[in-house]
Amino acid sequence: MHHSSSVRPPLSNLQLEFLKLYADGIPESDLKAIQRLIARYFADKASDEADKIWEEKGYTVEGILNDHSRTPYPASKK
Repeated sequence: MHHSSSVRPPLSNLQLEFLKLYADGIPESDLKAIQRLIARYFADKASDEADKIWEEKGYTVEGILNDHSRTPYPASKK
């Protein structure tokens, strides 16, 4: 059976959870709080992923700063 590209996949588990929330209706203040929680969750997840990459590559803040301090810049005055 061939599906056209306009056919959408079924709802994700996250979409289904939100539909359950919205079915009862929630106050705007709760909606804003939930949006902040979701944003924080994904920011934390991205930060954790970045930490893992730094660890795998052996990066350190000191190493990055030392690399930066060795960058040659043209002398402004003699």
